[in-house]
Amino acid sequence: MRITVCIGSSCHLKGSREVAQKLQQLICDGGYEDKVEFSGAFCLGHCQPGVSVSIDDATYSVTPETVEHFFETEVKTKL
Repeated sequence: MRITVCIGSSCHLKGSREVAQKLQQLICDGGYEDKVEFSGAFCLGHCQPGVSVSIDDATYSVTPETVEHFFETEVKTKL
């Protein structure tokens, strides 16, 4: 699985650093390091609603407040 977090200026203002840090922590805490390729990108093209996060070819909008729910519903269920 490949997870990419937008770290461009618009997403940065919406909390991309917190989202990325929390996702990294959840990946490590779950022992998924060998199953997940984690990276950042400067623009994923979906900046309006929140921080853009892609899982393989699907893009989602995540906030620091919703990142744990996103991980449980979108990441763990696909591992």
